Amino acid sequence: MDLKPETRNLKPLVLFHPPMAMIWLWLLAIVGCTTLPNSYHPSDPIVAGQFSHELFDQTLGEHVHHGVVNYPGYASDPRLNQYIHQLNRLDPTTLPTRNDRLAFWINAYNAFAIQGILDGYSPKTWAGKYKYFVSRDYMVGGAKVNLYAVERAILIPEFREPRIHFAIVCASRSCPTLRSWAFTPDRLDQQLDDSARLFINDPDRNAFDRRQKIAYLSKIFDWFTDDFVSHSGSLTKYVAQYVEDPKLARELAQDTYQVEFLEYDWNLNGIPPTTTASSKFQVE
Repeated sequence: MDLKPETRNLKPLVLFHPPMAMIWLWLLAIVGCTTLPNSYHPSDPIVAGQFSHELFDQTLGEHVHHGVVNYPGYASDPRLNQYIHQLNRLDPTTLPTRNDRLAFWINAYNAFAIQGILDGYSPKTWAGKYKYFVSRDYMVGGAKVNLYAVERAILIPEFREPRIHFAIVCASRSCPTLRSWAFTPDRLDQQLDDSARLFINDPDRNAFDRRQKIAYLSKIFDWFTDDFVSHSGSLTKYVAQYVEDPKLARELAQDTYQVEFLEYDWNLNGIPPTTTASSKFQVE
């Protein structure tokens, strides 16, 4: 996979520096909105054995093709809200295994991310990111959560699994590809491996200049460097585990590549919804 970034219009990241006051307001807002409940108390509870990801799996198979999300299709499909309603009926701490809980939270994140777009939110701007990731609440087991908290306060610290970063999808083009199936406990390890391999070998998200020894990596590797380095010792060693070209994998594993991060495309990862779904199919 000897790719020249300049031939694919992949640019090293050019940082936008907002005013310092904006940064502090952003950080204070996030810190104040990421506290999770100590317990869950669904008002109409179901036991863990009654919970299923089948409804979400059906919608993904019907409305997601090669990572392109048909949001108008989702807007007219009641099954997403039915699935989200099920998330609110289950106490996730009662799920019996680690894989059950991890699959639950990955699917919950992806379902909420889709619903946020249907409700008219978008992470394209600084203000939009706050509204999309932080201020928009969802219900799990009778408790409020947001996308930022699911990722930063549940998935990362509780599971310590770097592959989640290739499984959760925040509705943007540079995000991992949204799969056409839901994550399930019995196939979770295979699904996470497959998602990591797909993302890392996608030349639109990562590229490697073999001549100059430069790895142009997704900004995701910058944002979550600690997760990958803690697992493998360095970013390039982590990437080397999934690169399909054996020679390139050996080179990356030797830590001889300089790492640069690519611009992140926050444009929508599919067909924009024509109407919001917040008033349609809403299950109380």
